[in-house]
Amino acid sequence: MLPINYPEFPFSSPLAKAIIQLERVRGELGDGTTPPAVFAQLRSLFQLLSTIMSARIEGNRTSIVDAVAGVAASGMDELRANDEVQEIIQLHEATAFVDSTVERGTTLSHGFVRELHRIAVTGLEREGDKTPGAYRLSDVTISGSHHRPPAPGDVHSDMTLLLDFINADVEQNYDLLKIALAHHRFVWIHPFGNGNGRVGRLLTYAAMRRQGFAAAGYRGLNPTAVFGENRELYYERLEDADSLEPEALIRWSTYVLEGLLSDLNKLSMLGKQEFVIGKLLLPAIARGLRSARFTVAEAQALSTIAKITEAKAADLALAFPGSPATRSQAIRKLLDRGIIEPVAEGKRAYRLRLAPSDLTGLLVRELDELDFLPRILRDSE
Repeated sequence: MLPINYPEFPFSSPLAKAIIQLERVRGELGDGTTPPAVFAQLRSLFQLLSTIMSARIEGNRTSIVDAVAGVAASGMDELRANDEVQEIIQLHEATAFVDSTVERGTTLSHGFVRELHRIAVTGLEREGDKTPGAYRLSDVTISGSHHRPPAPGDVHSDMTLLLDFINADVEQNYDLLKIALAHHRFVWIHPFGNGNGRVGRLLTYAAMRRQGFAAAGYRGLNPTAVFGENRELYYERLEDADSLEPEALIRWSTYVLEGLLSDLNKLSMLGKQEFVIGKLLLPAIARGLRSARFTVAEAQALSTIAKITEAKAADLALAFPGSPATRSQAIRKLLDRGIIEPVAEGKRAYRLRLAPSDLTGLLVRELDELDFLPRILRDSE
């Protein structure tokens, strides 16, 4: 077992500057002005994109359109027959498992890590594992890497050390540094026969939630976006840090924290209602109108909902003139297509459904134009 230590670095170093800037941005985020329901929808969208990114890092080339369709209809046999789509569905399910089980202060355990692996790899052909949910019992190599992971007999003890490190409380200005070091150490241990990259990114996300990054303002923050910006650099930095030398760990941590800083700056924009409506939602709806995905009336109705967040049938009278029955039929079509949804079961008030839905691809294109997308997503559409 090799202990996990925080490397010492000078106050003037890029790593120290990234930590200071991250703390400044975190302090400025606050609750924002974007309505919580809309922010939750944006979070769902970014979680789906992070899932696609994680699969793409491993070579999955499923388009965003197919991935959205797969997640939206994950129980359909014909979609489950597509192994790459199924991989994304299972990663999406694993992320939902993290969201449902991890909150600030949750203790992450061996059982939790193995369950992430089981959900992520069970039944897959290309990216599966013969023993889902179990640590490896044989030696393993990492493609393209000179690093040789620990012997199988050391995996459990090494993972115990890692989990103790993740679960230990630290000062706030060290919590993201801990995230960076923990991600590298997991990949260094390589505890499973296959699926280590995907599970490592899921565990890193879980560790962030454990440290409070599920709170308002941070809910869309996911380190996978950092790793997906430049796949080659991600692997290069991991390989560099495999020596466990302090200088190499500082380079790795600087890479991660500077990436998170960039991502957090973008998230701060999503907390501004004016930006979300004017620069994202309304342009996406207009794009759908131009591409004939929506009729003029549908686009008008969707724009109204975007502006007021939650709309009743009467609010859509200008878009859908005529009798209440005619208006109800038009609303029903949008509901059936999954573009809008009731704000709560049994209520006749509606909000946009951003992901997965027909709006998702349109929003992705707008996010791309706003330079919000990591490079690994930009070649899909």
